[in-house]
Amino acid sequence: MESNILYIIMGITLGLLAIIVVAYLMLRKKMQNSDVKRINSLINDTKEKRYSLDVFYQKLYIKFQKAPFIKRYLYKIRRRLEINNLDDEYLTRMQTAKIIFRAVILVTLLTIGVVVVTHNNLLLMGIILIFELFIIDTLTDSMVDKIDNNLLLQQIDFFAALRHSYHETNMVGEAIYVTAQDTDAVEVSRQAEKIFEILNSSDPETELEKYYDVAPNNYLKEFAGISFLTQEFGDRKVNGESLYLKNLENITQEMQLEILKRDKLDYTFKSISVISIVPVLFLEPLKNWATNNFGFTVAFYEGKSGMLVQLGVILLTIISYIMIRKLKDNGSVKRVEDTQNPWQEKLYKNKLIKKVVDMFMPKQHTAQERKEKRLLQDAASKQKLHWLYVSRLAMTILAFIGAIITIIALHAIQVNFQYTNPTSDYDLIGTAEGGELKKAKATTERQNKVLDKLRGPGKTVNDKEIKKVMSKIKDYDDKSDTDIKKEIKQIKKKLNIINKEYISWVEILIAFVVGYLGYMAPYLIIKFQVKLRIMEMEDEVMQYQVIILMLMRLERVDVEMILEWLDRYADIFKEQISKCLNNYESGAYEALEEMKEEVTYQEFIRIIESLQSAVEKVPIKEAFEELESDRDYYRDKRKETNARLIDKKGRIGKAVGFAPMVVMFVGYLIFPLMYIGMTSMSSVFTSLQE
Repeated sequence: MESNILYIIMGITLGLLAIIVVAYLMLRKKMQNSDVKRINSLINDTKEKRYSLDVFYQKLYIKFQKAPFIKRYLYKIRRRLEINNLDDEYLTRMQTAKIIFRAVILVTLLTIGVVVVTHNNLLLMGIILIFELFIIDTLTDSMVDKIDNNLLLQQIDFFAALRHSYHETNMVGEAIYVTAQDTDAVEVSRQAEKIFEILNSSDPETELEKYYDVAPNNYLKEFAGISFLTQEFGDRKVNGESLYLKNLENITQEMQLEILKRDKLDYTFKSISVISIVPVLFLEPLKNWATNNFGFTVAFYEGKSGMLVQLGVILLTIISYIMIRKLKDNGSVKRVEDTQNPWQEKLYKNKLIKKVVDMFMPKQHTAQERKEKRLLQDAASKQKLHWLYVSRLAMTILAFIGAIITIIALHAIQVNFQYTNPTSDYDLIGTAEGGELKKAKATTERQNKVLDKLRGPGKTVNDKEIKKVMSKIKDYDDKSDTDIKKEIKQIKKKLNIINKEYISWVEILIAFVVGYLGYMAPYLIIKFQVKLRIMEMEDEVMQYQVIILMLMRLERVDVEMILEWLDRYADIFKEQISKCLNNYESGAYEALEEMKEEVTYQEFIRIIESLQSAVEKVPIKEAFEELESDRDYYRDKRKETNARLIDKKGRIGKAVGFAPMVVMFVGYLIFPLMYIGMTSMSSVFTSLQE
């Protein structure tokens, strides 16, 4: 009896425990609802905290606004983040301050490292510190790119949840609103709420056009446009499946391909970017190692030749860095620039500068002007032609002045080396130490007095003149004839070097050549951008095919609407499509024919021919029937195209990225050791024979 009562009590206890567990799980599930989470978040935000990173970044943002140099980067990053964050000022400030703060810490650490390594070479230190400006841009861009990539990932999850909501409601606006409320991803939720507001506004078409200008990426534009068309004209079934959901699937697949492409590009170029920069940091350590272990290399590394190779490596590193950045750029976030009043426009407003720039620019309405404007369009550059020429002339002046300063500095370095290098007969391995070093320094100081008396531009001095000056210096009173004869030879050699270290007409000519290279640099960068765009031509045309695939089965879609959509997302063929749209009213077929004559890419020509067929009363879905039937083929081809593009960029990137490293080891270490070592040994053997 007692055992039965015990079993009953245990059963009741277990039952109550089970009820409590079930109730807890149900309550927990309810608490995970986004509305409850938001309420809890608001409650927590009202509680005072001793330390909050959010508050720290908000205060930091205000401090950064007042910093003259940092303020430029602050507003540049802010303009890019505003696209993602819409009207959320708090989040925009926090993310901007966070990115700037991280960049400042990294650059500070790098600057300390550069100063420690190159403190004995002020010229090299200055060049590397200037080079850090490029690194800041890369750091900030990569951090903003991560935010944009995160938005793309959120969009994929959002569209998956939207499919379920649409199945339940069969209403586009309602499904978007419900999904936006239920998602925890703040960034995509904000974009979805904005699209919902547009769809329910009094003039959705106008609001949609405004949104197209501020949407973070093309996929949200496509989503907003397809949602509007479906809400406006209704959904329909194709092969028993919702056309709206099918289009969502197409957009999702496009995003997945884009994410894979970006991930592969990031992986491919992650190490290459570092490898291209590393040689600059190793120049000074290599120099110290070589001079400490091989004394005969001091003349090279401390003199003009070594400095020239250093400058060559630095220049090659900067060029490689810029090219790698262009190759790696995936267009993930709009490169927000001041296209209204940049520094070029401010300079061009000056009457004197305008006259000078206009002298170099091609005349209006000439073939050369049309050619250069077309080049800017082909490169998708937002520059105006006069901005390009302001940049070219500015680079010319900077390059010329930089060349003159470098030439003067190289002469000063060579002269300084002759005055400071300890003078000894020869030293093949190692360096002078102790008493030997002290003796060599005393010889240098003694000979410097003679050099001061006899140096002069282009001046030639004979042995008698040197001996005459030496006789007036007390330090030579106790020297033997053999020592004096040896030092006369050393002094004469130094004088021959010092008296030639003045700017010559050849060096002025070299400075002009460098200035011309500076003049060509912006133009060559534009040409390089055009080459990169040609590489991505196939990928863009395949994006057109996906857009047409989404539109071709919608009600009331015509050729003009398809062209409007293509124009909205076009990059490489933007000019041709825009021109076709402008001429469309005066003759649709003729406008398409003119566009076909202006392009050379065969796949795009096929699309134009299909559009021409649709203009001539052939239904759009029949004109593009092959896109529907060969959808899987085009999808696989798109993957293969992306793979080839990344592989090609990777091969170019590796060649460009490793170039500074190869030049550093071969030109700055191996060649000097071999060449100078052999010539030094030859001179030693000659001296021994004498």
